[in-house]
Amino acid sequence: MAKNSESNKTAAGEAGAAGASAGGAGAVTEAKAKPGKSSSKASAKAGGSSKGTGGAKPSAPSAKAGDTHAAAGGAPEKQKQKRDAYVPRLRHRYLEDVVPKLKKEFGIENTMAVPRLERISLNMGMGEAIQNIKILDDAVEEMAALAGQRPTVTRAQKSIAAFKLRAGMPIGCRVTLRGERMWDFLDRFISVALPRVRDFRGVSPKSFDGRGNYTMGIRDHLIFLEIDYNKVERPKGMNITIVTTAGNDERALFLLRELGMPFTR
Repeated sequence: MAKNSESNKTAAGEAGAAGASAGGAGAVTEAKAKPGKSSSKASAKAGGSSKGTGGAKPSAPSAKAGDTHAAAGGAPEKQKQKRDAYVPRLRHRYLEDVVPKLKKEFGIENTMAVPRLERISLNMGMGEAIQNIKILDDAVEEMAALAGQRPTVTRAQKSIAAFKLRAGMPIGCRVTLRGERMWDFLDRFISVALPRVRDFRGVSPKSFDGRGNYTMGIRDHLIFLEIDYNKVERPKGMNITIVTTAGNDERALFLLRELGMPFTR
């Protein structure tokens, strides 16, 4: 009996040990399974975080890029509106009426080859400034008023003892007009200033230089409305040169005549 009980105990112990080992193996398998789930969860979280970071970072640069493109696209539009905001009346007439006539008259096919105005130069010589420099200061202010642009002071290139003139002394002023100021000045000169000349009978068509540039002289600058008669001590004359790209006198004469310059017949 004692031997049977001992054998039973040993068998039960072996069975318990086997069950414990089986339980341990199950625990190990569960433990092995749990890390798989946790790893899948971690991978899912990592994927979500990567999606979040991947969605957040590109969105900001794309928005900035869109803003920069919008700003870059808006700047030329503003510049274009600024350019198109004001077109001088004489320039509009030149583009709409004079250019087609020039093409038809001289058989010009390329629009860029059509004669056009390049610049207008105003020159006022003041020899009296040698004795009284204040006359030159007044001339500078008056030319700035009628041209809409500050003139530069011209100085003597060499000394002349007979006129008490030394090199470097200020003896006049000049200004060069281009673009909108050129068109505005020519419009005012043709429409307002020339009709105010006393006994005006037109300007001479023989004052071209052979290359399409026209020069004329004005004896009294009071014909311009911008000059205040009460502030002028003495009338001043000036030379006006209209530079064109015509290349010859015939085309330049036709261009200026179509723009309204009153040439004598």
